[in-house]
Amino acid sequence: MPPYEIRLTKEALKDLKKHPPRLKKKLKEILINRVALEPYTGKKLLGDLQDFYSIRLTYQDRIVYSIDEERKIVFVHRVKTHYGN
Repeated sequence: MPPYEIRLTKEALKDLKKHPPRLKKKLKEILINRVALEPYTGKKLLGDLQDFYSIRLTYQDRIVYSIDEERKIVFVHRVKTHYGN
């Protein structure tokens, strides 16, 4: 069992519905094989998003998440582009 539990917010689930099955599978692999094992490997964000991390899903799409270290839970907040599309 991975050291961190993964939970998707309502916003992330809404974003996920817009992705094709291929990207959903890729997202699952990234979350299980990378984020759940070592969440701090993501890019630490700055400014208003300073408590969040980001990992690339596609050229445009990012997985944006936060880490509850005390409860060992990673909360996925968004799974979408950051280019305004």
